[in-house]
Amino acid sequence: MSSQNRILIKGGRVVNDDQTFHADVYIEDGTIKQVGENLITPGGARVIDAKDKLVLPGGIDPHTHMQFAFMGARSVDDFYTGTRAAVAGGTTMIIDQVMPNRLDSLLDSFEKWKSRADESCCCDYGLHVAVTYWTDRVAADLETLAKEKGVNGFKVFMAYKDLYQLSDGELCKVVAKAKSLGALVQVHAENGELIAESEAALLSKGVTGPEGHALARPEELEAEATNRAITIAHTLNAPVYIEPVMSKSAAEVIANARRKGRVVFGEANVAALGTDGSHYWNKCWTHAAGHVTSPPLRADGTTGEFLLDLLANGDLSVTGSEHCTYNPDQKALGKDDFTQIPHGVNGVEDRMMIIWEKAVHTGRMDAGQFVAVTSTNAAKIFNIYPRKGRVATGSDADIVIWDPKAVKTISSQSHFQQGAFNIFEGTTCHGAPWMTIAGGRVVYENGEAHVGQGSGRFVSMPCFADHVYAKIRARDAVRETCPVEREPYDGPIAAYSMDENGYMKAPLSPSQAGFHHRPPTRSGGRNQQDSSFSLGGDQFDDKPTRSSSRILNPPGGRSSGPLW
Repeated sequence: MSSQNRILIKGGRVVNDDQTFHADVYIEDGTIKQVGENLITPGGARVIDAKDKLVLPGGIDPHTHMQFAFMGARSVDDFYTGTRAAVAGGTTMIIDQVMPNRLDSLLDSFEKWKSRADESCCCDYGLHVAVTYWTDRVAADLETLAKEKGVNGFKVFMAYKDLYQLSDGELCKVVAKAKSLGALVQVHAENGELIAESEAALLSKGVTGPEGHALARPEELEAEATNRAITIAHTLNAPVYIEPVMSKSAAEVIANARRKGRVVFGEANVAALGTDGSHYWNKCWTHAAGHVTSPPLRADGTTGEFLLDLLANGDLSVTGSEHCTYNPDQKALGKDDFTQIPHGVNGVEDRMMIIWEKAVHTGRMDAGQFVAVTSTNAAKIFNIYPRKGRVATGSDADIVIWDPKAVKTISSQSHFQQGAFNIFEGTTCHGAPWMTIAGGRVVYENGEAHVGQGSGRFVSMPCFADHVYAKIRARDAVRETCPVEREPYDGPIAAYSMDENGYMKAPLSPSQAGFHHRPPTRSGGRNQQDSSFSLGGDQFDDKPTRSSSRILNPPGGRSSGPLW
């Protein structure tokens, strides 16, 4: 057996989300076989000295768009270059989004995406599938994907009108169907109707540059849609996952909902953690357009710190990159109309370094919390834990050896991803991957990637994750709705009719309308406890009146002839 199949990591400090300890780690045939001190291992293993370094679970990026055709362009990173960049940044598994066009078969789209990934991925991957319209066939496809294809996440959009956007009614149907399957609905939360109105208004005023993208999508529209999605899911007693979270307002909605017991998970986007929306007003059109993504980056420079604090205290759950890179000439498709600029930025390679720099290096998180938001929480939510997201006996040998003392400056001139632009350009990070092991193979070391195209495996993600559905099942069990037992009503029923225009006529006259009558008093008068009220204003003792009457004896007596 070659040394590549046997690896012994010695002298490092193992960091999981819940514990940190010094230990050696022995790997064989892609699996962690032993974790501890003074291990007895077979000969022929490659020994890696990890003294003064951290041994972490490989990162899981739950939101990528590799070789995605969108808005007239195809993202420049395919599954090969994108996953090569991922392992260089310490990520050993991605979850890509299958994006069927409207009316395309979801099953056919899934198979197309899987075929591309199988041929090219350098690390393990999973797939989520977007629902861009609703029919009985779509409902059947969801069942097949969940039960037979290893898909437990379905993406829906509340924006991109006339392209991906679902109505609230359709969203309800997707949430209900996903719940019945034990899957999780992932929501792109923006108010698509108001965005369309705002875009048209801005263009009519001559606003055509990238700043229009931010102006048309204020964070209030992200927050409103986030609240609406959570409300729909909670009403149906279903879980929901909001991705990506780009603003303080949307994050606050999620935090408040979680504190009320809602089963909601928020995915903070690394772009929002590492930069901000002030770039949309940059005088260089290419620079400004290079930051266009959706929802947009926010101009409030404190947004990243706010989101990091919510990640640290558990109000937000995971971090993703939504990696979808376009070159400047592709972004230039919208040079005269900001609505035509392809949406997407980089992040799959930079995600873990940016979060370490902004959260751990600054003291907002410890190393265990870093592991949670970059790996473990995603593994739990998508039901692949502890196979992924943990350094433990029996787990997959997906490991990043992290050097907390390393200093690295991010640059488009040296990154592995294919885009010619990097939104984190010039950011200096204190802490970086020293070595990445994916599937038991060393795929990154000494600043170089050593990957095999197509060596990554598809990871089936089972439904009904306990981390997601334990509370849902318990609530369903105790919330069974029962009708109130009561005597049937046998009283009068009001009678109404409609006129020829479809409007309701006034109620029938009191004598016909079913006023409740009691016997007359002893003197023969009306019982005063009788109801004399009707919505039409009629009174019980109203009498029909004639349209005219002849006056026989007017005041002053009858006239006996002409006055003059």
